Amino acid sequence: MPLHVAGRRRTTLDREFPDALIVDVTSRGPEPWTRLSPFWPHGGIPVPGHPERTSQSVEGVWQALKVFAGEPEDFSKLDITTMKGIKRTVRRLGAPLGHRWEGRLLGYEEARRVLFVPTYRWMLEHRAADLVAELRALSDRRVVVLLDYTTNGDITDLSTPLSHAALLAQCVRES
Repeated sequence: MPLHVAGRRRTTLDREFPDALIVDVTSRGPEPWTRLSPFWPHGGIPVPGHPERTSQSVEGVWQALKVFAGEPEDFSKLDITTMKGIKRTVRRLGAPLGHRWEGRLLGYEEARRVLFVPTYRWMLEHRAADLVAELRALSDRRVVVLLDYTTNGDITDLSTPLSHAALLAQCVRES
């Protein structure tokens, strides 16, 4: 059966996907599916380029390694377990310069490839493998729609944030 990704705010889901199982995998989703959010504090997540560090969440890694003109990395983001106060915003800090990895700044697309995607995949394989297997089993029996705030599954499309639900769907299909 098909596995789809749709916007969490979409109001036509029931019409577009009748009889589908709708699964909200955002940080605001229900248990156990919220554990598939990059914000969920699984703990022990390796930080790429920093073998001595681990993070509570995937989003903690992404935000900790972000560098702004007036502010370097912020490793305190690795320790956040509340799913709140993780984001480091353009509004507050200005435009990001990139993400620091192994002593150099990565551009946005490269940071997605080198940092976010491998870290999220590691989390799925080592902290949420049971939920990935459950989604696989569910999608074998019926249509499943994964909800996220964005639906962009193209790492090269920098016009909108990358959808973790699209990465999750890819992982489910591959396993």
